[in-house]
Amino acid sequence: MQHRRHFLKRASALVGALSSVSLFPLTARAQQAPSDKLRIACVAVGGRGRGVSTLAARHGEVVMICDADLRNAEAFKNNIKAEKAAIVQDYRKVIDNKDVDVVIQGAPDHWHTKINVEALRAGKDVYGEKPLTLTIDEGKLLCKTVAETKRIFQTGTQQRSDNLFQTAVELVRNGRLGKLTTVYVAVPFFTTKGGPYPPEEVPKEIDWDLYQGQAPLAPFSRHRINGVWRWWYDYAGGIVTDWGNHHVDIALWGINREHSGPVSVEARALFPNEGKPDCYNTPDRFFSRMVYADGFEVLYSAAMGEKATYGAVDGHVETTAEQLGWMFGKDCPEEVRNSNRNGIMFVGDQGRVFVNRGGVYGKPVDDLKENPLPENAWRAADRAPLDSKQDGTPRLMENFFDCVRSRQEPVASAAVEHRSITACHLTNISIRLGGRKIEWDPVKEEIIGDAEAKAMQSRKQREPYAIS
Repeated sequence: MQHRRHFLKRASALVGALSSVSLFPLTARAQQAPSDKLRIACVAVGGRGRGVSTLAARHGEVVMICDADLRNAEAFKNNIKAEKAAIVQDYRKVIDNKDVDVVIQGAPDHWHTKINVEALRAGKDVYGEKPLTLTIDEGKLLCKTVAETKRIFQTGTQQRSDNLFQTAVELVRNGRLGKLTTVYVAVPFFTTKGGPYPPEEVPKEIDWDLYQGQAPLAPFSRHRINGVWRWWYDYAGGIVTDWGNHHVDIALWGINREHSGPVSVEARALFPNEGKPDCYNTPDRFFSRMVYADGFEVLYSAAMGEKATYGAVDGHVETTAEQLGWMFGKDCPEEVRNSNRNGIMFVGDQGRVFVNRGGVYGKPVDDLKENPLPENAWRAADRAPLDSKQDGTPRLMENFFDCVRSRQEPVASAAVEHRSITACHLTNISIRLGGRKIEWDPVKEEIIGDAEAKAMQSRKQREPYAIS
């Protein structure tokens, strides 16, 4: 049920990431010839799920289509003309089907880990949409499951497969900015002003209990589905995790910390609905300071000048000078406080590079024309063509299916994306505790010295949908 964000116009694309080292032994299923059709089950096919499942259908045969909202399933089946595909409402029928080789998962965040873990344990390879998880502890479980099952898992963070982001990361990793001093990460200011929303009658095509899964029971509202589920903490982490799993991932990739984490995170945010019941309850403006063991800082925020809307929301709320001062603090750079565009800014003592879905900019980029990187330079794996004009999603999907057959590690592995989303989860924990500084042990992956905060590494889960 993931949705694409259309308000930005893409200029380029495709794939990159970590080194594709062969980690897993071949299984009987993986030994099939490339011409053999893989059997695909698509779980949650509304919005973003529909988009990635349509791409997946190019690489095999869709044999099952699953969605808690049968309207989505029927529409997707008709769109891809999969006449023989079975439609089911309960994902467990996909898990139990031994004829399914691959699962494409595009569900809301609160369903990601349960579907992914159970599919992996059932011997299936999985492409799962971002954000990777709903909580930190879910990510730890998912990484453990991938390692134990030796299945292929790809996260739907398509910016790793985009030549714009690959170019920026390559410049940073090859020293073209000199000594890196800091990184600024900004996501759009998506308003979450909306509500209160009264209960509505559940459409006959929706299994509302199943849709809610591990989340607390709530009356049905169309403002809790169709993509705007991401503005409720019951189902997601708001913009902090939604775009954060994309942009923070690129930042950590560039600074070569994608297998580690900060030692402290301190974040503050503004909630436009001020905690009123039956309203969207995630923030739309925030600032987070992530500090690493060597003192290096990643500053993560909403771009206050880039006001965007998504789904059924009201207008943006004005931010007062007092609110800005409280949220950003006195020592935050003015360019962060007053940013008017989303993206990642890498700052070094010899130059800067800024990258987002519209382009990659800076003198080090311009200098590539006369001074390209040498042949022995560090390169993003499976490098996208520099003249590519599409976003990275098709190439990311192609990389996934290539790895299903080769058993190599995909470019957006669970281990890497878990670290990116953990930084975002820590930001949300600090926000929800009123801006309290969180001390983090990146080796043990535990919050230190704060029992209340540590308890927020997981969430209470409703039976019978708890993850085990």
